[in-house]
Amino acid sequence: MSNMNKLNVLLVDDHEVVRAGYRRLLEVTEDIAVIAEASSGEQAYQDYFKYQPDVLVMDLSMPGMGGLEASMRILAKDSTARILVFSVHENEVFLTRALDSGISGYISKRSASQVMIEAIRQVATGSVYVGQEMMPYLVKRNTTPESDSVAGLTPREFEVFHLLADSKSVNDIAAILHLSPKTVGHHCTSVKKKLGVHDIAALTRLAIRMGVITP
Repeated sequence: MSNMNKLNVLLVDDHEVVRAGYRRLLEVTEDIAVIAEASSGEQAYQDYFKYQPDVLVMDLSMPGMGGLEASMRILAKDSTARILVFSVHENEVFLTRALDSGISGYISKRSASQVMIEAIRQVATGSVYVGQEMMPYLVKRNTTPESDSVAGLTPREFEVFHLLADSKSVNDIAAILHLSPKTVGHHCTSVKKKLGVHDIAALTRLAIRMGVITP
């Protein structure tokens, strides 16, 4: 089978070992070819338009521009992009944000090796694929008033919220996201205001309640 008839996949994860494992998994199929790999959201964005893959398989948590923001930027420029997210995050907050931004599929890294091939095939046809292990979170989607306030955060603010809750300092966050501490400071203020919390302790409790971080 030539690459012409295969589903061309762009694989994005910041760990080379992880990418190598999934590449092997996908390359043994008859119908899927990994045409390129990227290790960051920035590179994923460039490579998507360079290679025009049928399906983009994207990790969410990466340094710099995360997978969610990269996905949103790609979808803003090409609404037909088919993006399958695979992530360590298993909760309704991440799932809701992904699906609301137009991402086509969401599977957890825990089950990815079993379901990724099927998920890629489904997403390639234009269907939405949500991993079995994510189903309970689909049910809980949009049922808590808290999720509405979190839904109001921009992708960047959401990343800042996640990192603050994970007890990272403003300087840590600036380094991780490649932003100035001043910009991160503005995001922190905005996040606290939108979530209605006054200090990091309250913000962390909210994040734990919503499953954004595990205590």
